[in-house]
Amino acid sequence: MRLTEFTELLTTEFGAATADSMLVDHALIEFGGKTAAEALESGVDPRDVWVALCRDFDVPRTRW
Repeated sequence: MRLTEFTELLTTEFGAATADSMLVDHALIEFGGKTAAEALESGVDPRDVWVALCRDFDVPRTRW
């Protein structure tokens, strides 16, 4: 998954304001407490970050 796809999915699923907040405020346990932005910056694949966010926010698996 490309970063542009990730951003589009995040914005479509959660809305622009919430997506922006999720990127910098929500700690992802499976990435050592990094935020999504930090995980992406450190080289984590956007798909893995997307899946982690979907799990944390109970997005139905059919939308991953």
